[in-house]
Amino acid sequence: MKNIPISAVIGLFFTALYFLAAIFAPLLAPYGVGEVVGDVWEPSSSEYLLGTDNIGRDLLSRMIYGGRTTIFIATAATALSFILGSVLGFFAAVAGGWVDQALSRFVDLVMSIPTLIFALVVLSVAPVTIPMLIIVMGLLDATRVYRLARAVAVDIEVMDYVEAARLRGEKVGWIIFREILPNALSPLIAEMGLRFIFMVLFVSTLSFLGLGVQPPEADWGGIVKENKEGIVYGIPAALIPAFAIATLAISVNLVADWVLNRTTSLKGGRG
Repeated sequence: MKNIPISAVIGLFFTALYFLAAIFAPLLAPYGVGEVVGDVWEPSSSEYLLGTDNIGRDLLSRMIYGGRTTIFIATAATALSFILGSVLGFFAAVAGGWVDQALSRFVDLVMSIPTLIFALVVLSVAPVTIPMLIIVMGLLDATRVYRLARAVAVDIEVMDYVEAARLRGEKVGWIIFREILPNALSPLIAEMGLRFIFMVLFVSTLSFLGLGVQPPEADWGGIVKENKEGIVYGIPAALIPAFAIATLAISVNLVADWVLNRTTSLKGGRG
């Protein structure tokens, strides 16, 4: 921590700020998530720091609650995708043979369909709830994690210490979690930051298209959708959540890059 670069400090600060705001949203938001408190699109003032939205709700409160929903869904979906994708990827690499071929070909089939189109098709016939969003997003993104985890595990699986574990009679679970996983953490950690941001963009896109978080709940993509007409009149209500998404994306990637540099043995610069 003594030699932490300034970019990582900035990333940690903003990432922590967003996550703390999400955790303590009920304490920080001055108004309720759906409470109408003023006129339509009122400008920023001492009473409404970010102004009001398209029906007179406090935009700051909507942003805080919307960030809570967006970050929760993205975090849960990322966790699901990494648990499922990495375990299956490691298992395929260790098992080999027809198991590897069957899993890999199924993943190739799913990845051949554009993720957004696949999600829109599923959510158009399934109930659009937060648990359903997490499951659909997590399962679809697990295919990307699977490919990375399998590729890394294939390289590790031929190492001498893995072969020694096999000769000792260790089971598949031991080889995966005690031999392969610790040596595959660096690329997985770096990828986790990218996948989290993809989840934030994914759920925001679904909400913008009407198949994400449903009213009266708020999320950043939904706030953009609700206030997009105001851009024509020079009202920045739709740009504020877009700015929040961009700063969160940059911050998380700065942290992920720093963690990668700290954990990989191949780093070439200062960590």
